[in-house]
Amino acid sequence: MNAVLIAVLVMLTLSLLRINVVLALVSGAFIGGMVGGLGVETTINTFTEGLGGNAAVALSYALLGAFAVALSKTGLPDALVEGAIKLVGTKEDTRKKALSKVLILLILLTVSIMSQNVVPVHIAFIPILIPPLLKILNELNIDRRLTATIITFGLTAPYILLPVGFGGIFHDILRTNMKESGLDISLSSIPTAMVIPVSGMIVGLLIAVFFSYRKPRTYEQKTIGSQETEPYTKKSIIIALVAVVISLATQVYLSEVLNVQGMIYGSLVGIIILYVGGVMKSNETDVILTSGMRMMAFIGFVMIAASGFASVLRETGHIETLVASSAEWIGSNQLLAAFAMLIVGLLITMGIGSSFSTIPIIAAIFVPLCAELGFSAMATIAIVGTAAALGDAGSPASDSTLGPTSGLNADGQHNHIWDTCVPTFLHYNIPLIIFGCIAAVIL
Repeated sequence: MNAVLIAVLVMLTLSLLRINVVLALVSGAFIGGMVGGLGVETTINTFTEGLGGNAAVALSYALLGAFAVALSKTGLPDALVEGAIKLVGTKEDTRKKALSKVLILLILLTVSIMSQNVVPVHIAFIPILIPPLLKILNELNIDRRLTATIITFGLTAPYILLPVGFGGIFHDILRTNMKESGLDISLSSIPTAMVIPVSGMIVGLLIAVFFSYRKPRTYEQKTIGSQETEPYTKKSIIIALVAVVISLATQVYLSEVLNVQGMIYGSLVGIIILYVGGVMKSNETDVILTSGMRMMAFIGFVMIAASGFASVLRETGHIETLVASSAEWIGSNQLLAAFAMLIVGLLITMGIGSSFSTIPIIAAIFVPLCAELGFSAMATIAIVGTAAALGDAGSPASDSTLGPTSGLNADGQHNHIWDTCVPTFLHYNIPLIIFGCIAAVIL
């Protein structure tokens, strides 16, 4: 049995059974290592040594959480709630309430899309923006599964389709690895090839909005963090907005101009502005920041465990074996071949949690295989690109699902697996497979 397949299935099964995701990742890694022939010592050593891979991201989440709770001290959440209530009107004003829901969901979708290109901060905006908005979402009775689905769409679809921001990186990796595997393509052909698969994601998004999560859902109004928010003033709101803007600007500058990790120091700058601005008192700073870090601790531990899990899978050598062996039982049927390659890509990305890292693994085998089966260059791009993107939405270890959870679960009312991973898996991976197969056949 393939170690990757076993490890991913164990991890997903335990997660769906509501076993803590960290424990599911640790257990899946151990079983995968044993099935892969690494032995107890090598499996544990590989897992342990791989834990540091996502340490920077975990620390980033901790500081972003601290920043988010510190922002709550400015009274910004209460200001947003009051504004939303004025916008919503009375409970009986259903038309105005419906329009308010549409407005806030469109804003979240726009911000999520812009985080991949216009202001490429990726998931860094979520712990800052979403926790203060939870009270508004609760007032509007918006199902958080819908919110998670919308945010994940904004985090994934743009980089798959658009060659800017993170999409530019994804497309460049795709073109480079396809060229090294024997197929030289132009960057301009990638968006054209990916239109059909991304159309499937749009269909999934529409299904989530108009059918799956259309009905209202009730949540308790809870205070985020250990401190009650104080009455806000014009000064405190201005300081909060300045802190958010400068924090995001710092992250963009560090990541785009200096090409270094920007989330940690962007968060630090925001916290310093709130402290210097007098929003946080010196005698309560430690309590506030610790509360925020505790709020994001789960996400950080999942990211760290996911890094060790991925290291064990790579060490077994069974990722390459899975890709290579899939070519042996595909046969000559193009539709079946496309479906099989997409499923393999899904399994790999679900395991390692990164579509960007999946491309080099699958391109070396899939590109020659597509040529042998008579797929066109455009169809090959669609297959490899879609196979890599599959699993980014829906994977318990992906930042495209961990990000939404980090914000929506700030008050403890949003389950990572059943409220983020399962909805995004169903609404995006299934359409991606269907539309990816259609693209492979007609392009």
